[in-house]
Amino acid sequence: MKKKRVIVFGIFDGIHEGHRFLFEQAKTYGDELIAVVGRDEFVRSVKKKEPKLPEQERVRLVNREPKVNHAVLGDEILSSWKVLERLKPDVICLGYDQDALAEDLARWMEERGVSIGIVRGLYKSPMGKV
Repeated sequence: MKKKRVIVFGIFDGIHEGHRFLFEQAKTYGDELIAVVGRDEFVRSVKKKEPKLPEQERVRLVNREPKVNHAVLGDEILSSWKVLERLKPDVICLGYDQDALAEDLARWMEERGVSIGIVRGLYKSPMGKV
């Protein structure tokens, strides 16, 4: 039987309890959790800041998290969604603050006739920190 694949997106610039809570919540939606780590260039262009840790280090740290089966770098070209074409997720779990990402994903899926389940509003941690 095929494993149900779940994807989360984030910068993950230093793993904290909010990230761990996201991983824990997302893992409940499937068998395999893949974290897509945002590229350094994305942090610079969209977040308007330098990442504290380089992208390869962030991938390494996320790969060490027990709930994450695998961490990969996101696409070099923003909104191309090649990573989704490659990984073929069953579910995408988005954090409470990822509305723009949800809209971009919805547009991409509609354009291509692709249907991937999206769960929104995750990871308000019990401690109020994200």
